[in-house]
Amino acid sequence: MNNQDKVGAILVPIDYSDQSVIALEQAVSLSRVFESKIHVLNVISEEFSLAKLFGDIDKADFDKKAKARLDEFITEQSKNLEVELHPIQVHGKIYEQIVNTADVINAQFIVMGTAGADSLKKKFIGSNALRVVRESHKPVITIKGKHHRKGCQNIILPLDLTKETKEKVTKAVEFAKRFGSIVRVVSVLLTNDEFVVNRLTRQLDQVKKYIEEQGVDCTAEIVRATKGGQSLSESVIDYANKSKGDLIMIMTQQETDITDYFIGSAAQGIINESDIPVLSIIPIPKKDTSVFTPY
Repeated sequence: MNNQDKVGAILVPIDYSDQSVIALEQAVSLSRVFESKIHVLNVISEEFSLAKLFGDIDKADFDKKAKARLDEFITEQSKNLEVELHPIQVHGKIYEQIVNTADVINAQFIVMGTAGADSLKKKFIGSNALRVVRESHKPVITIKGKHHRKGCQNIILPLDLTKETKEKVTKAVEFAKRFGSIVRVVSVLLTNDEFVVNRLTRQLDQVKKYIEEQGVDCTAEIVRATKGGQSLSESVIDYANKSKGDLIMIMTQQETDITDYFIGSAAQGIINESDIPVLSIIPIPKKDTSVFTPY
């Protein structure tokens, strides 16, 4: 990889599953809007036994077969998708190599398939999605659903009463301008407390005003959990589906002054259960990243 590969790059990890091919298709649409190169990454997990996969062969033979399969995949998909694809093959732990490669090529996004929480394919890309989201320095778009509309007409931006970061709102505006999208800001009301309702209302009004000042169409709405015991993540997904969302944009790290990254339960639920692509953003550590003050 040379220096020119470090500009305008999208990384797509693949394991040859249908879901990783769907992720690649979504990455192609994204690359045309962002004018980015697509790098297709195949990680040879060292946890696999060569003997179980190909019988009694040495490592060189295994690598040769793996490279041939990757080249065949690249040739086929380049023709089908009418785009140039750049293959990368590495050895190591899947999530570590995805994160490292994204840093090396200075990826704008990682786009990867995920099978959700119930996947039994623990050795494959899909089951590593949450780990990648947790540890990546780059925005990650996870693709669980099988069917997606072309373009990105509706961006769903969930907000709560924690400090909202500039990166999240700025990214929503950036996407909306590139795709001609409407940003649909939503807060889920889990209480009848009038004070909380008033705070949420003021915050949504401020966010909506800010986004519209950037020249982007925006709606803002407070919704209640529609089912008894419905979680925050379920409420967000329900709203996104009803609003015909094309992308849900979430923040996966609420505190920026801790060493270990973590993913909150709501974010995990959205990533695992949403059939709508989810863009996960980790804020850059700063003393104060808030854009809007609800007081």
